[in-house]
Amino acid sequence: MHILIIHQAFASINEPGGTRHHEFARLLTVRGHKVTVIASPISYITGNDTHQANSEIEGVTILRAAVYDAHHKSFIHRVFAFFSFMLSSFWIGLGVKNVDLVWGTSPPIFQGVTAWALARIKGAKFLFEVRDLWPQFAIAVGVLKNPVLIVLSEWLERFLYRRADRVMVNSPGFLGPVTGRGAKRVDLIPNGADPSMFDPTDSGAAFRQSNQLGNKFVALYAGAHGMSNDLQIILESARLLANETHIHIVLLGDGKEKSALMAQAKEMELSNLTFLPSVPKTGMASALAGADACIAILKPLDEYKTTYPNKVFDYMAAGRPVALAIDGVIRDVVEAAGCGVFATPGNAEEMADAIRELAADAEQSRAMGLKGRSYLEENFSRAVIGDKLVGLLEGLISDH
Repeated sequence: MHILIIHQAFASINEPGGTRHHEFARLLTVRGHKVTVIASPISYITGNDTHQANSEIEGVTILRAAVYDAHHKSFIHRVFAFFSFMLSSFWIGLGVKNVDLVWGTSPPIFQGVTAWALARIKGAKFLFEVRDLWPQFAIAVGVLKNPVLIVLSEWLERFLYRRADRVMVNSPGFLGPVTGRGAKRVDLIPNGADPSMFDPTDSGAAFRQSNQLGNKFVALYAGAHGMSNDLQIILESARLLANETHIHIVLLGDGKEKSALMAQAKEMELSNLTFLPSVPKTGMASALAGADACIAILKPLDEYKTTYPNKVFDYMAAGRPVALAIDGVIRDVVEAAGCGVFATPGNAEEMADAIRELAADAEQSRAMGLKGRSYLEENFSRAVIGDKLVGLLEGLISDH
């Protein structure tokens, strides 16, 4: 089986960003399938040109499509970037031969159009993956406001749902909304993590030493610094924890809002908070090992109650307890695992209290982290989820 993945924000394990698709692609090649990915050369996390040409990494062929490279400047620039990739990836995709299945993933939803068109031209099956509920999330966060664009976006969403041979979602919270908008056959292949990439016994001494963290209790956030991530709340929590000098907060990652957050932290004179740049997935194990607890946070919007953020599963795989400011389905996972403390989204005082609680009893926090890893190994390991994905894809092709 030859699978063609259209994914503008695709990140290999040696790049910053979510590596779900590279990990799945490697698994598929091990099972004897051929995988080709069409991706952007611009990092979705940093906005920088990765200078990566077409390549083959562990059996996965990665083709880079030309794209407008200013998607971090503004919403309109981002739309231009999305449309440019939609067109360039379609052109490159025409040259990929003997394709059995085209896998499109959203957001951005526009690359779903590319995947649908290529699947129909090549007589292949069309799998449409929903990683976020777009445009609902864009509307909720205030990025998408124009009524005409909203109507057109919602029409496009329904168009793709109805024409997909199968729709795949990464969170149970997406099942209802997707079927309610016209998807006929929907499968849940949830986010997860590969526990073999993390060592819960690692003390993280190298990471701590290189970042002058000493013996402090480190609460680390790893991920995008964007509008949805509500990191201003973490800055305010750091202010509330300023007198507790044994606690230090680290914000690791990049994104459109990072420069503004750094300026705000400087103005607030937060000596107990450090910003660090993104690291590739291969460096994430060392970073998480250097943390005593990890932070997951999103804006207090009902729409975000449906999400399964990747970072939470990485935290669990690393054996670190979670200070969680996201309600809904991911809260259910953390509470079922017994691996974290919940803080009401948007509430800096509760986040500060959650970090205090984890810092107050290091032994208990450690036990919570190990519970999370055990729960992940049983329910959300990449191998377990990957078996289900392979079954889905092979079944889809056999139907063909």
